[in-house]
Amino acid sequence: MTPHRAPLPSRAEVDAALTALTAETGRTPSVLALATRLQVANTTFRRNFPNVCAELARPASTPQTSQRAADAYTQVKVDNDRLRRANRDLTHQLDLALAAIQRLSIDNNRLRTALHQAAAVTPLPRRPPPS
Repeated sequence: MTPHRAPLPSRAEVDAALTALTAETGRTPSVLALATRLQVANTTFRRNFPNVCAELARPASTPQTSQRAADAYTQVKVDNDRLRRANRDLTHQLDLALAAIQRLSIDNNRLRTALHQAAAVTPLPRRPPPS
């Protein structure tokens, strides 16, 4: 009894699956992911499509990667500068709020002292409400 063999995908099907996986993930897929998408065993895919495996194993071009890294570094510097400015502004606002709380505490103490001194006045009894 011979085992049932599924036909191998064509190069066009492999390219279409490669394009679809790249579009879905935003990066070059692994050989295993491509073989799984095509429903072919990993070793069978590697044996029958060595050129595709070699393309996938090749690293991305260095200038593009270094440019992306430079852009990311620049973005990090911009973000750090923005966060430092925001931190400085928030620290200044916190100092102002602290000074306002201290001033209000002093005013509160003065008003309480004045209230206690005014409390020395003899209070008059309240009249009952008219019936």
